Amino acid sequence: MPIKIITTEDGSHSLFNEELNETYHSTRGARGESMHVFIKEGLEFWLSQNQAEEIKILEVGLGTGLNAFLTAQFAEEKNQKIQFTSLEPFPIRKEIYEDLNFHQSDEEKDLLLNIHESDWEKELDLMPTFKLHKTTTKLEHFNTSQLFHIIYFDAFAPSKQPEVWSLGNLKKCYSLLEEGGILTTYCAQGQFKRNLAEVGFKVETLQGAMGKKEMVRGIKND
Repeated sequence: MPIKIITTEDGSHSLFNEELNETYHSTRGARGESMHVFIKEGLEFWLSQNQAEEIKILEVGLGTGLNAFLTAQFAEEKNQKIQFTSLEPFPIRKEIYEDLNFHQSDEEKDLLLNIHESDWEKELDLMPTFKLHKTTTKLEHFNTSQLFHIIYFDAFAPSKQPEVWSLGNLKKCYSLLEEGGILTTYCAQGQFKRNLAEVGFKVETLQGAMGKKEMVRGIKND
């Protein structure tokens, strides 16, 4: 895929996929969007309602590695064990990820590189509090006996990759969550929210990130 680095309004990098005519994050701020949608309204929200010795997170779309990077930093700062599984059928190239500017120190740079350069299809201890399992499997083909507490749904927009946002995939996400588990995403499309409700999620429409009007969180309550 033809991909180039862009700088978003908060100074953090994102990527632009020329084939899809789509950016990987909000142009108003990649880091700010990830912090709001996935850390604040995902991980921190779940922890405010629950507790676990090890939180299990499934990410749909590793992309730049920003969500994994921020989650690993959270795990270290809070001394909270996290097992992070990320699906990415189209990994970005080395010459792209090694130039991303998410880090503020050499140690953080090493963390980002380790996220991208760790072996695929294996679970690895990247940090004492953070395990990473990357797979190139698409969501529709992903099979596991494990249940997750949180799903970061960070695929390209429904208008760009409608198959990823299919009713079947949302049913799968529901089945992959523990009771009380959550799915969090930047998307607030009406049909998407109706589909979430149809498969059983309690749908919450929240304030969006970086000036965006809305985002969505789905909660599994059997």
